[in-house]
Amino acid sequence: MPMLIGWRGQSGRHLLEGFDLILKRFFDLFCSGLGLLLLSPAFLIITVLIKLESNGPIFFRQERVGLNGRLFRIHKFRTMSAGAERNGLQITVGPDQRITRVGAVLRKYKLDELAQLIDVFVGDMSLVGPRPEVPKYIACYPEAVRAEVLSVRPGITDLASIQFKDENDILGRSSDPERAYMEEVLPIKQNYYVEYVRGRSFLGDLRIIIATFFAVFGR
Repeated sequence: MPMLIGWRGQSGRHLLEGFDLILKRFFDLFCSGLGLLLLSPAFLIITVLIKLESNGPIFFRQERVGLNGRLFRIHKFRTMSAGAERNGLQITVGPDQRITRVGAVLRKYKLDELAQLIDVFVGDMSLVGPRPEVPKYIACYPEAVRAEVLSVRPGITDLASIQFKDENDILGRSSDPERAYMEEVLPIKQNYYVEYVRGRSFLGDLRIIIATFFAVFGR
């Protein structure tokens, strides 16, 4: 009898987790599709402003590591001069000279991240989940942590994103920003990511979305 009760408990939990995943994907599809539709006028304005200030593509596309280690190219509205990634770090530090004037405003209010609604809609990302890293930094994860973090879709926002919303300013105060990121910031982010994966739920995602809204627009 105890085994039967335990089996039912496991089965019930798996069903609940499965329902949460289906609900999460449906929510992602609905919100990203609606967001892309309603925000299309804003996207058009952002596009014009980017092109007026500098030559180059509208989107910044960078290879990131997604679900189960699959590589994809993330979408962001370009906030730096064209080809800036070839002339510096893969992280942004302090008042980076590569950032354009329009880009500085987009970054301040996280508007450049809105382009990732495209990635959510096609299934490469979720609205909420661990932020997707470049392969270089994923390689620094402990193996067990890497496997756990990559077991879910990466997200546009999470608790680590809220905690480090001014990350570039923090790194700008370090004499070796990349080392500070890898040795100080990244381990803290990994803890947030693992906590999210282990305790994720649809209601938890809603709380993070609300907290993100207040963190960005409550400055």
